[in-house]
Amino acid sequence: MPTNTIGTDGTITRDARSRYRQRAEGGARGAFEAETKKAGGAPRGEVEISRGAPPAAIAEILGGAGEVVVRSRRMFDGERLVQLADTYIPAFVAEAAPQVAQLDTGEGGIISRMAAAGLAQTDVVEDVEQVLATEEHAEALGVKLGDLLLAITHVGRTEDGRVVEVTRHVLGRGWKLRYGVPLD
Repeated sequence: MPTNTIGTDGTITRDARSRYRQRAEGGARGAFEAETKKAGGAPRGEVEISRGAPPAAIAEILGGAGEVVVRSRRMFDGERLVQLADTYIPAFVAEAAPQVAQLDTGEGGIISRMAAAGLAQTDVVEDVEQVLATEEHAEALGVKLGDLLLAITHVGRTEDGRVVEVTRHVLGRGWKLRYGVPLD
């Protein structure tokens, strides 16, 4: 199955058809690291971990969850910041898989830690929308306040329908998203 690529012009093609299956390739700590290395890039991340109440829109997706673990990441290819990603993990998940609240989540990242704790994501929905760049986005990603950016809201559910992760990715310039649809 195809993987992500980085074009000669710097365009990152994020191929959703394979990214979560390859999250531990080569000892990677998650899908971004695996796919960026495979594409010849130099992935790195800056991670901050906190606990608190999620924003209202995220709380609604989580079914009104109270406290969550928040993994706020700045994700780079080399020195180029390519995305901001905030992951919201319900308290029951952090209790079952405590490594999700640590800086180093181990090979395969948080999705692998959840699976090892019996909370495997079997259903993932990603909504892609345009958002206006906030002051934080503009400063971090080198765009103008109010510029249109792509945002992906990833929602991972277990087989029994429990939401175990919501990640909001805000992408910098130069992204192309690729999705596949099975035609059964």
